[in-house]
Amino acid sequence: MASHMKPLVLHAHAHASGPNPVKIAIALEALKVPYVVKPWNFGDDPETGVKGAEFLKINENGRVPALEDPTTGVTAWESGACMNYLRRVYDPGNTIGPPGSSAQDLVDFEKWEYFLLTTLGPMTGQLNWFKHFNSQRNDNAQQRYVAQTYRCYDVLEGQLQKSDGTSILPTRVTTVDFHFEPWVRGHTFAGLSLENYPMIHKWLGLMGAREDVQEAYAKIRNSTNIVKSA
Repeated sequence: MASHMKPLVLHAHAHASGPNPVKIAIALEALKVPYVVKPWNFGDDPETGVKGAEFLKINENGRVPALEDPTTGVTAWESGACMNYLRRVYDPGNTIGPPGSSAQDLVDFEKWEYFLLTTLGPMTGQLNWFKHFNSQRNDNAQQRYVAQTYRCYDVLEGQLQKSDGTSILPTRVTTVDFHFEPWVRGHTFAGLSLENYPMIHKWLGLMGAREDVQEAYAKIRNSTNIVKSA
């Protein structure tokens, strides 16, 4: 990267407590783009909370991740928008994007990205909410989201069979894998098992062994100090 480039600012929950900022950190590590992590707390504290006035200036929706690029002046939020911004601006050689250039290649890339963003991620998130955070126990809701998340695992398992568990899109690892990794890694927190999903289990182990994945988790887990945006 050019020496005049300023580090990007990745806004995240401290200590890697949420999956979505991690996927952006993995992409930043894979692309060797310099960045700093600015951690935020849950809640509406006006200076440190994601629902507080300071963070709402960055993301009106009050959620992480958000990504600020002081070199270009661009601010992004929603993990899909952040990821695609990084691909467009910092991956000119297409090292982590679609592994082919045909119309089908591009659609395959997008459909698996959107499957995570619209289905597997939200189903898992709702499961976690009703399992851990809802003030009243709701067994019907838990059962629904357990079933729906396992249904998503069924779909993912079938896709991973095409690459013998090495990547979600056959040929190589892409940002699609980055999108899925933090959500699937959290299966134990959601009370789910990978016993019936050998390809997912293998893929998750291979992803966890990658240096960019390890560095991303370490950087977010160690982000205990508020870092001022450039």
